[in-house]
Amino acid sequence: MFKWEKLGKVFDPSEHDTPEWMQQFAQAPCAVLFDDFVRIYFSCRPKPDEKGQYTSYSAYVDLDRNNLFKIKELSEVPILPLGDLGNFDEFGIYPVSVIKDKELFKLYYAGWTRCESVPFNVNIGYATSIDNGKTFTKLGKGPILSYSLDEPFVLSGPKIRKFNGRYYLFYIAGSKWILDKGKPEPIYKIRMAESADGINWKKLNKNIILNKIEENEAQASPDVFFLNGKYRMFFCYRHSKGYRSKTGGYRIGYAESSDLINWDRKDDMAGIDVSETGWDSEMVSYPHIFMLEDEIYMFYLGNGVGKNGFGMAKLKNLNEIDEVDK
Repeated sequence: MFKWEKLGKVFDPSEHDTPEWMQQFAQAPCAVLFDDFVRIYFSCRPKPDEKGQYTSYSAYVDLDRNNLFKIKELSEVPILPLGDLGNFDEFGIYPVSVIKDKELFKLYYAGWTRCESVPFNVNIGYATSIDNGKTFTKLGKGPILSYSLDEPFVLSGPKIRKFNGRYYLFYIAGSKWILDKGKPEPIYKIRMAESADGINWKKLNKNIILNKIEENEAQASPDVFFLNGKYRMFFCYRHSKGYRSKTGGYRIGYAESSDLINWDRKDDMAGIDVSETGWDSEMVSYPHIFMLEDEIYMFYLGNGVGKNGFGMAKLKNLNEIDEVDK
């Protein structure tokens, strides 16, 4: 079992003098390591418009490498602009996942558009940066991964990884919409695609994580890393209805694999849950794992799926993971 020590909340835009477009939320943290700081990409929102609707932007906060609670720099502008009128990313850039490949920073993001019968639809876009990951340029006006016969809507939550010289994109795809007290709610499952160049993708076209709590369980944020001979995935999941509450809200799960295709779900090994009180007492979600100075850390969201920012936990038993697996 993984044993995590919660270190506390790291960043909440509402606690800082942030620009109008960064007033609320700090969602889906993603870390990229630099020599003297750790850059955390995240998604944020201005206050809702007169109709109560949000847009989402993405930004970064640089944390001191020797003290991850010390802010060194905060984005002055969004790292990527919203799409033009009618584009797939006109109303949101959320979430984002960044990987550094030599001197080029590659970003995969979910672009949101608004609909009529349901609130939104989402596709996955791609952008690159040549200014050290501060701002990005889109490959084009359209998505790099879009709807298909097998994945008809809501392609979101991209997490980019590179193993053995090949790119792997873990993401979610919608399977159905259901009504909860008359409001449409999406159900989505974790999927994977593979690529040699990070642009042309071959989808696996199947769900890779089995359901646990119900058939309409929704899964998100599949974050994969390699440790001690196994691929490990931390992700989050929720009930189909009433998930904005403590009882039905997001929890963090865990799975492992030897081939990145077949996964054995073992949520009892995840080692992290909601707190008794405080900012993460109702839900924990959107885990992101990274290694720093031979230690493993997790950034994650708390109540309101990041409305109150993101926090951090440190793995306490890294040297015991092999023993647990035997």
